[in-house]
Amino acid sequence: MITIMLVDDHPVVREGLRGMLEAEADLNVIGEAGSGDEAVALARVKQPDVILMDLRMPGLDGVGATRKILTETPGQRVVVLTTYETDADILRAVEAGASGYLLKDASRAELAGAIRAASRGETVLAPSVAGKLVNRVRNPVPQVLSAREVEVLRLVAKGGTNGDIGRALHISEATVKTHLLRAFNKLGVSDRTAAVTTAMSRHLLD
Repeated sequence: MITIMLVDDHPVVREGLRGMLEAEADLNVIGEAGSGDEAVALARVKQPDVILMDLRMPGLDGVGATRKILTETPGQRVVVLTTYETDADILRAVEAGASGYLLKDASRAELAGAIRAASRGETVLAPSVAGKLVNRVRNPVPQVLSAREVEVLRLVAKGGTNGDIGRALHISEATVKTHLLRAFNKLGVSDRTAAVTTAMSRHLLD
């Protein structure tokens, strides 16, 4: 029996997934979470074999939750199940440690098969997602931070708040936030710490 936890902020989606999966004799849904933070806490208690994780949720998103869960319990398997398939979303999920990336138009058979494969330690990707990853590897697109974005990240690395950074650079807090969001997008991350770490690893920041 493969135990599963569902993570999605829409109850009707979770209900539909539960109905689909529990029609399979070897699959058992043992928990549901409606947010990333709730998923981290529930995974700690339930210890499911496979977690089906939505990407876009209020508060902690699916990538952040995946990263936290796998940091605490590396043996767990997370399969992203989402309507989004942008390059940035895919890369962020894979870098966070997701074992798979499926789209919500997957059939019951595809979903069940993916869960079984993930539980065996295999990587599962929707065909369109696999194509995007292969194309990205073959044709990497360099993302260059602007001089101002580098300045902002350098001050973030020193522990500066948005207010501190704004005062140091003589710009508004809103402008600081805009520069940060642009840097996040270019680096494929969702938070300040990851932005600094990624920029340093790519030698974009001293």
